[in-house]
Parts: sequence; structure tokens; C-alpha cells
Amino acid sequence: VKRIFRYLKGTINLGLWYPKDSGFDLTAYSDADHAGCHLDRKSTSDSVQVLGDKLVCWSSKKQNYVSISIAESEYVVVSSCCAQVLWMRTQLTDYGFFYDKVPIYCDSNSAIAISCNPVQHTRTKHIDVRYHFIKDHVEKGTTELYFVGTEYQLADLFTKSLPEARFKFLVEKLGMMSHET
Repeated sequence: VKRIFRYLKGTINLGLWYPKDSGFDLTAYSDADHAGCHLDRKSTSDSVQVLGDKLVCWSSKKQNYVSISIAESEYVVVSSCCAQVLWMRTQLTDYGFFYDKVPIYCDSNSAIAISCNPVQHTRTKHIDVRYHFIKDHVEKGTTELYFVGTEYQLADLFTKSLPEARFKFLVEKLGMMSHET
């Protein structure tokens, strides 16, 4: 509880700021903390969506079932991130913004490989069909997956507690600023 109050005290003046010159490029980041819950070993899914370089949507949620591998955990979150991105893309199209391929950054080469492989292998047969949603959209060309190193993984902020320097770096990258500055 003390740690929570210290966090709140230190971040009380932080907020999201959207200057008028912000861009409208839609980009997403997805990350998973595999088996992070010590009680039931379920993974945590985290995703971040940005317009230009400003945070507009984020999610942190425990996955519904226990994943067998890190790749599966990451694949599940990239699929749910894709669904959110497609919804945002539809909404932004109504306002006159059009996107060819929306990039989604993931720090798992294995999840990217599963998504980009048109063949269903026996090693991935156990993954629930609903999570192959991402594979379908990669094949259609509505999204494109890119690897991002952990040091630039913006969704890392929502996955686990971080050292202060890393936390401040990610907060700044997401466009959060103190209103006292």
C-alpha cells in the first residue's frame, strides 16, 4: 500500500498532452508477461495504441487461459491488439483518415513468425482458433507485424513494475508530461 501511495504522490501531476501539431499515424505495441500471475499462472496482455507519437488507447488484462509458451502468450495479445487497431482504424476512417497497413510492434519473433506463416503447424495446433484472427489480417494486408526490442517496447509500462529510470523513459515516450512543467 505504501508503494502505491508513493507512486500516486510522484505522478499526481502527470497527464496526457495532445498538441495540435501531433500526427495521425496509427501505431500499436503489444506485450505479454508470460505466466505472471503466481496464483493461476495466467499471462497478462498489454497493448498500447498511439496516434502520431501520443498515447490514445491502452489495455492491461489477464488472459483467459493458461498459455503453454511465451510465444503463445505474445500471440494472444497481438491478436487482441489487432482487433483494437482495426476498430480504431474504422472509427478514424469515419473522420477522413485512411490507413493502408497499420504497424503493430511486438517483442516476440516467435509470435510474429506464427502470425506470418500461412501454414498451420502441429506445434501451434493447441492455440485456440479465435487467436488466429491476427494471422488472417496479416495475410489480408490490413496489419503488419514488426519486431521491437524490449528497450523500445512501450507496452512494457503496463506489464510489470519497472525501475524508476525505465518508468520515466516510457512515460515520456508515451507523451505524458507534468502540467507543472
